[in-house]
Amino acid sequence: MKHIVLLALALALSGCGNIVTVYMGDAKTSNFLLDQGSSCGAVPRVYSGVIFDFCMLYGEPASNSRSTASGSSAFPILFIDAAASGVLDTVSLPYTIYRQSTDGSIEISRRNWKRES
Repeated sequence: MKHIVLLALALALSGCGNIVTVYMGDAKTSNFLLDQGSSCGAVPRVYSGVIFDFCMLYGEPASNSRSTASGSSAFPILFIDAAASGVLDTVSLPYTIYRQSTDGSIEISRRNWKRES
């Protein structure tokens, strides 16, 4: 039963990096990485889901009891997510190449930062 729950959790979280970077706005991606304390300055749109997951690894460690994606317990989940994001990034490659050529990379800065209530 424990393995089924872990597998379901991994499948639910898989592709999360791709969904955040491709299907949600640049400001939401920027907010998410800033909230995690990531030191990434920009995320290129081509294979952005995989790069987003690696940016999550460079986040600040959780100092409280709240679990965050950059915590050490989420370390294996990020690699599962990076693999699934790689597949989804490959499928969305024509779209992301077009967006990279027209809009450039997703900048992670306070300029894009908007706190959501």
